[in-house]
Order: sequence, then structure tokens, then C-alpha cells
Amino acid sequence: MDLGLRGKIALVCGASRGIAYATAEEFAREGLSLAICGRDTTSLAAATAKLEALGAPVLSIVADLSTTEGIAQVVRETMAHYGRVDVLITNTGGPTTGPAMQHDWTAWTKASELLLRSAVELTRAFVPGMRERKWGRVVGITSLAVKRPQAALVLSNSLRAAVTGYFRTLADEVGVDGVTVNTVLPGYTATDRLEGLAEARMKRDGISREQIYDEWRAEAPVNRLGKPDELAAVIAFLSSDRAGFVTGQAILVDGGAVHSLL
Repeated sequence: MDLGLRGKIALVCGASRGIAYATAEEFAREGLSLAICGRDTTSLAAATAKLEALGAPVLSIVADLSTTEGIAQVVRETMAHYGRVDVLITNTGGPTTGPAMQHDWTAWTKASELLLRSAVELTRAFVPGMRERKWGRVVGITSLAVKRPQAALVLSNSLRAAVTGYFRTLADEVGVDGVTVNTVLPGYTATDRLEGLAEARMKRDGISREQIYDEWRAEAPVNRLGKPDELAAVIAFLSSDRAGFVTGQAILVDGGAVHSLL
């Protein structure tokens, strides 16, 4: 399917691995020019090489989006190189785990800076240009925790919900200018983040890795983990011309794990 994206410019955040990397690869195959960012120099270099092997122009930026300086660097280098962003994919790593009353306000602030501030500041930087050009796509990668809060993940539950509320409000304000804003909510997907959550639960609950993964697989009617490229396909569609009538939505890609009507 031709998604009508050839020649567009996409900024994919946290794209050195996982779902965001798979999204960048999907975009490369669709003929977009890419800016990708991440904190780990080695992982980002490897991702860049693979994307360039697919024929995509790639601007690679080593930056920490949990900091003011990192956000400013991504904006500055992307605009200097390309002059615009047509498709913005927001994404960062997850915050530390723990129950509701474990974290002091410093931890809450750090989680907010990691998950919420980058989404707000990057849209403030790039969406005005989209509105001027009367076309743009914003997709935030969040979590099924927005629909079904997860045990011992209070920071993620709370701040990803905040991102969803911000994006839903933004969608109402910019839709008239041809800009759509959506979020994708991954379920249990085979990524480094999931392995990190398994490690934390092994220490907390004293159960085996295989038992944890078996429980996660059983959550979904499809009885397996998701694959990053399955999430990427949904994100690519939401970024396309064909999805121009889809905005303000929080779309689960979870194998049916969240048993709800809405």
C-alpha cells in the first residue's frame, strides 16, 4: 500500500531500538527522510547504518529528551538539516517502577520531564510549521497502561495518561489545519523495556522470568507478545494521507489484552 508519504520528513524519537526503530524502518521503506534521536551513541549508530542501508537519508542525533538541552538540540539540529518536520513520533524510555506512594516528588518531576515535557516541547516546536503548511502528523507512543493501569508502574500510568490528555486537546485545536494527532498504546511487546520490567518484577515478586512472560502472553487472546513491526505498521498508517480522518484517538495495539469496549 502506498501511504502517500514519499518525500516527507519524519522525526522519530528514541529510535535506536524497539518500536520506534521499527517505525523508522517502516518510514524508510515508504521513502521518507528521517531524523532519529536517542541517548546511546552505539545503538543509535547501528540503527542509522541499518536505515541508510534501506536507502533513507538519516540525520542521527545523540540527545537526552528528558533534559531541556536535549530537546533543544533535537529541534535545532533537525531544523538546521531539514528545515521542517512533517511527521513527529514522540517516544522516550519508561520511568522507574514502584507502587503509588513509594516515589518522592523528585521522582515524579523526573518522570514528568521524561514522558510529558518532551511531548509538549516537541509539538510546540514543530506543529506550528505543520499548521502553516496545512499538513502534519503527530503520533505519540504511550502504553496500554493509559487504558488499564499496571501494578507498580504508577509513574508510567500517570504521566502517559497526561500525555494522552495533552494530545487529545491538541488534536481538537489543530485538526482544522490538516494536522492529525493520535497516540498508539502498545501492549506487551518484545522490547528491551519489557525485559527491564521483567527484571524488576523478578526482584520484587521472586518469580521466574518464564513465569512472568507466560503471564504476559496469556493476557492477550492471541496468546503471544507483540512484535515491534506490528506497532510500526499502525503508526505508519496513522502518519499517512489515508488516515487523514483519524485524529484525537488512543489506539490500542495489544493483542486484545485490554478487555474493554472503548
